[in-house]
Amino acid sequence: MIMGNESRRLLLLIILLLTIRLRVNSVIGLCEYSFVDRNNLYNFSLASPLPRFPHGVLSEDGFYKVMVNETVLWFQVGSISFLFNDSMEQLCDGMIFNHDPPRCAECSNCGGPSRCGMECSALVAKIAGGYQVCTTIGQVSSTNVSIIDVQNPYKGVIVRMSSSGKEHNCSLSVSIICDSTGVQGPNSIEILGTCDYATVLRHPSGCATIISFHEKEFGWFGTLMIIIICLFGAYLLVGTVYRFFFLGVRGIEVIPNLDLWASLPHRTQIFFSSLVRKFRGPSASHRSSYSPVNF
Repeated sequence: MIMGNESRRLLLLIILLLTIRLRVNSVIGLCEYSFVDRNNLYNFSLASPLPRFPHGVLSEDGFYKVMVNETVLWFQVGSISFLFNDSMEQLCDGMIFNHDPPRCAECSNCGGPSRCGMECSALVAKIAGGYQVCTTIGQVSSTNVSIIDVQNPYKGVIVRMSSSGKEHNCSLSVSIICDSTGVQGPNSIEILGTCDYATVLRHPSGCATIISFHEKEFGWFGTLMIIIICLFGAYLLVGTVYRFFFLGVRGIEVIPNLDLWASLPHRTQIFFSSLVRKFRGPSASHRSSYSPVNF
């Protein structure tokens, strides 16, 4: 029964993880992340619709924009879906600009001047001489999700995008903090290296769905029984192989100590019968058959 419960728990967990990965409402898996900690499964589904946010953490404008001094950052977390001819299509190019597109001189690796920002997931621009000099710092194909704090999984996740360029390898890390009250940010840009950037977004989609699976452990007695069964099985296997190959025994006699195992049912019956007689006392059939004699 204990092993059955453990098997059911493992099967349930596997089915649950597969369901999460193959769910129709999910967005190509880039916005999905699952984290198991002890008896809890933390599932972050960043693109799943919420009552006030039908696209989850994804910007309904098609992009997020942050401006700090003379640096401008555009990004989108993963991808976004839209309804076209009554079918749901996936836009895996990253950002969508229906208004206020980046006006970059070259915009290489992200759509070029005519479609700037449409073929990457993160773009940064620095204003120099009145012109925007843009650098692609994130591609959808190079996006991964990780937990912010393993000791505190409730805090949220980090979506990291990267891009390999001719001069630098660039990246953008977006910390999505769990905030059930609403959306805050992104309001700042942090420069971590030559071409590495970071920003923070507080959003309800950063809160995990927690599934608990509590089962009783084997305990010391269950563990002891498993050890005994394994040792007994090993004894039978080694003894059978030895008698078959080295002693030439064939048939059912190949089982070691067959007479002992065959007599176990009878020995058990005698043992329990003696216990019953001990607690009940001698039966009427075993009492003395002599009758008293009067002199």
